[in-house]
Amino acid sequence: MSLISLRKLSVLGCLGAVMAVSACGGETQMQAPPPPQVAVTAVKKEAVELTTVLAGRTVAVESAEVRPQISGIIKARLFEEGDDVKEGQPLYQIEKAPYEAVVASARAALARAEGLAVAAENRKSRYANLVGSKAVSKQDYDDAVAGAKQVVADVAAARATLDSALIELERTTIAAPIDGRIGRSFVTNGALVSAGQAQELAAINTLDPIYVDISQSSAEILRWKRLQAAGTLATDDENNLDVTLTLEDKSVYEHKGKITLTEVNVDPATGSVTLRAVFPNPDGLLLPGMFVRARVSEGVRADAMLIDQQAISRSPQGDGIVYVVKDDHTTETRIVRTDRAIGNQWLVAEGLSEGENVVVEGFQRFRPGAVVTPVMISLAAAESQGAPEADASKGVQ
Repeated sequence: MSLISLRKLSVLGCLGAVMAVSACGGETQMQAPPPPQVAVTAVKKEAVELTTVLAGRTVAVESAEVRPQISGIIKARLFEEGDDVKEGQPLYQIEKAPYEAVVASARAALARAEGLAVAAENRKSRYANLVGSKAVSKQDYDDAVAGAKQVVADVAAARATLDSALIELERTTIAAPIDGRIGRSFVTNGALVSAGQAQELAAINTLDPIYVDISQSSAEILRWKRLQAAGTLATDDENNLDVTLTLEDKSVYEHKGKITLTEVNVDPATGSVTLRAVFPNPDGLLLPGMFVRARVSEGVRADAMLIDQQAISRSPQGDGIVYVVKDDHTTETRIVRTDRAIGNQWLVAEGLSEGENVVVEGFQRFRPGAVVTPVMISLAAAESQGAPEADASKGVQ
């Protein structure tokens, strides 16, 4: 055996002897350590606004495709692409000459028909005076009456033909069907267009206000309605829900909107319902087809119980577990059901009562059922400080 090993044995022997003498003599006794300190916070009820973030897309309130109603050659484009246009504002000019000729022909036909109508009416009047004296036969008079009626019909037909020609002539100027912002033009001067063609000339969208269509599951829609009916969620007088938008560049849109429509049909493929929110868009920042994130305010839960997320652990089965410090400072394991995360807190639906103290820091210092020294902290302190050091002078009595 080496010298080092002998020295180790000697030291261990001496320590053993000293501990034995101390134990037998009772001169020195080790004191039990005090209960470990743990940080706790009190569960309390408070009013909390509940929100849900959903994906959505912007949709124009009004959208119209500009199309020709007649055939012809585009002679001029009368707008600048991207301009705001008013309903009835001229946008394109189709060559007028062929339609002006049709109008002139229709006017001439009407004038001829009106002239024949005058002659026929005069003939009928003369025959009416002569038929009584038998200067003309009754058959001739009947023919004159029928001829007068026929030319009256011819006048009406000629007038309708002229009106139709005037409408066609008016359609050579293609006007804006709605107010809104017009996009790019798909035709240029000299292009041949025709009624019923597949390609539109341009598109106009009304941008202020603008819609945002959001999809939500039918199960969540039912839950909202039940909570509103029970008074658990407080909304405005018309049960409208406020909506805040986050744009594609992560910025928050400055104007808030409201959900004004809940679709009456559920999409059988996805089990979702379309919600439509309307937003003011005075600067035209929102354009149709944009992807946005909509934060829907479900309402206010007046009796919500929030606890810090770090206070809840999970069992192998996925159950939420908290440690409650009872009045005698012993700890108790409690299974809780959480509704959702709000910031860095959990909204507790079941398992806790107002006023109970739950452990938020110091889990490694005790076992369930052990006595602890609770140190009260606020949720604000827990959020700002992370893991606060326990202060024995602030222990819960």
